[in-house]
Amino acid sequence: MTATAPIDPAVDARFMALALALGRRGLGNTWPNPSVGAVIVREEPHGPVVVGRGWTQPGGRPHAEVEALRRAGAAARGATIYTTLEPCSHFGQTPPCADAIIAAGIARVVSALDDPNPEIAGEGYRRLRAAGITVVTGVGVEEARRTHAGHVRRMREGRPQVTLKLAVSADGKAGLPGRRPIAITGEAVRERVHRCRAMHDAILVGIGTAVADDPLLTARLPGMLQRSPVRVVLDSTLRLSPESKLARGAREVPLWILTGPDAPSGRADALRACGAEVLPVGGSGDRRDLAAALKLIAARGITRLLVEGGPTVAAAFLTAGLVDTAVLLRSPVVIGEDGINALEGVPLTALTQSAQLRSRGVESVGSDTVEIFERT
Repeated sequence: MTATAPIDPAVDARFMALALALGRRGLGNTWPNPSVGAVIVREEPHGPVVVGRGWTQPGGRPHAEVEALRRAGAAARGATIYTTLEPCSHFGQTPPCADAIIAAGIARVVSALDDPNPEIAGEGYRRLRAAGITVVTGVGVEEARRTHAGHVRRMREGRPQVTLKLAVSADGKAGLPGRRPIAITGEAVRERVHRCRAMHDAILVGIGTAVADDPLLTARLPGMLQRSPVRVVLDSTLRLSPESKLARGAREVPLWILTGPDAPSGRADALRACGAEVLPVGGSGDRRDLAAALKLIAARGITRLLVEGGPTVAAAFLTAGLVDTAVLLRSPVVIGEDGINALEGVPLTALTQSAQLRSRGVESVGSDTVEIFERT
């Protein structure tokens, strides 16, 4: 029985697609580490056989490669490992994955994406090649860039990958007159929003939305509450009530309140008593320095941020050029010209015709449509 690794590019592409699918299981659940997928394959007389699979575990450890090696056991010797990101080469809270791959006797490593972490940055590949292991890179790189966009953005720019979610009526409105909330989209889209929340490390709203809607901002599909993201509120003067749903649930799901340096200390103490973290950040007013806010939460480990704020926050992120992906949810509901515009002070075309964002296409979901835009 031979363990010679497969070299057919179509085989490599197929197993990398499996590794990418496995890696997506951990999105929103592994920060500050990237959510990596790994597959170990042996070439048997009847064709290639998967002998080990792994993905980054909750909290970021164990890493995907170590999980796959553990499951493969002795069958890993002489096999190929497919991994969606360059294996780590440094000692952190766990030993390097590159060393584990070498020790397991892997013959060939196929990697989708180089790791921009300056502690790795090609050193993983160099260590593997020095041990006599064949290394192939760039297989599945485009999809890997999407999956690992948060990790890459945090390493290179010191901020998380930002996804803006915007629900609009057929006439481009986001709320009723008087800033009263309304359920714009149908149940199928709302379920998708909860899945989207679970795949992000944190979710952000402004204080206007927090007060008007009194939201939970959790992932509320069956069995997914534990996958709820960190809730982040921009609240320069600490208007959030300790009696709000956000504050009352702060011990179950983390709540970070980004506030101004001169916020009332008594209000901060009351919110901290609920279990919230109150974090001063530069800037003033509700449209505070968003770049400083993103830098702060990235420094705390957040790689993927979902912005669900109202028209003011959505417009602020767009006009600041800080939206990397936008999810536009359109409903056939008509609110009327007295309704609240989807974007405060700017037309919806600031998103749909942005020079920075390109549409990936439109999908029908129930009676609504979903359009995804990506940074060009």
